[in-house]
Amino acid sequence: MQNALVLLADGFEDIEAITVIDVLRRGGVAVTTASIHDRLEVKSAHNVMMKADALYTDVADAEPYGVIVLPGGGEGTENLKAFSPLKSLLLRQREEGRLIAAICAAPTALVAADVIEKGVHMTCYPTCQMELDRPWGNASVVEDRGLITGQAPGSAMLFSLVILKALVGETIALKIARGMVTDVLQ
Repeated sequence: MQNALVLLADGFEDIEAITVIDVLRRGGVAVTTASIHDRLEVKSAHNVMMKADALYTDVADAEPYGVIVLPGGGEGTENLKAFSPLKSLLLRQREEGRLIAAICAAPTALVAADVIEKGVHMTCYPTCQMELDRPWGNASVVEDRGLITGQAPGSAMLFSLVILKALVGETIALKIARGMVTDVLQ
């Protein structure tokens, strides 16, 4: 079974985190949500309190994850950027050839941590593009060399399905998309 780690920081964009968690779990992926704070409760950008499955410190050295997902949100991304263990976690993920996914403002946290090679194409929220310092596209989702990036909250469903497809294959991803009555993957 594939697995995923979704990092939650105060100010995370609600739809970007919840959609990923929901779609991946529907597709049979074991998803662990982890708070980067010293508490399980994490407040979203829209003041929704979410209880993470674990603290980051409890899962940092756990089994390897098929994907590490960073939801966006302005405040959430700033909190991820300030989270010093993020760089080593993401570097290990890249070195071991496993996926990283970030959406909205969160791709800028990858750049700030200096874990993505300069030539890798990305997308992000339009007002964050100048922070990327690498090729970017005005696309809903960009997949390049083990990195999946999404543009904005409106891209959350496609972003989630692209991650699912990368983890478990197109057949299952299309089945989940059809079951949710969405054609964004086709």
